[in-house]
Amino acid sequence: MDLTERQWKRLEPLLPKPRVRKDRRGRPWRDPRDVLNGVLWVMRTGAPWHDLPSRYPPYQTCHRRFQLWARSGALARVLQAMAQELADAGGFDLTEAFIDATYAGAKKGASASAPPAKARGPRSWQSQTAVVFLSPLLSQVQAPAKSRSSSKPSTRSSSAKRRPG
Repeated sequence: MDLTERQWKRLEPLLPKPRVRKDRRGRPWRDPRDVLNGVLWVMRTGAPWHDLPSRYPPYQTCHRRFQLWARSGALARVLQAMAQELADAGGFDLTEAFIDATYAGAKKGASASAPPAKARGPRSWQSQTAVVFLSPLLSQVQAPAKSRSSSKPSTRSSSAKRRPG
């Protein structure tokens, strides 16, 4: 399920404008709406980037733009807007969220006075996506990019060094 026209109108101003070179060289940027739909599909499903369906731009484009938007803070603004829209509609509940599909069952002999769980309605894909992005554990999962060193590591071990003479 992709963004509706109304959702896109609300999110579009939060994303940076596509780059256009003055010399008109290079490949033009893909439509940000298509790319955002691809990024949200990967985040919602948890699938690897290379499994992105063909109806979206190439996975390399989506992943590169995802990184750009995450670094610039645009992705955080988009997710905050999505979460606010869900909260305003009354369909956003963070009292229970799962990062993966595991959970801990109650021990035998648990308090019988605890109220039974309320029945939940179906959750929207926007809610599932927002819960993943707004999780406090997300910052622990995102590792900083490795810096490339200009010096090459030595191929000789210390015991293999030649002695003068």
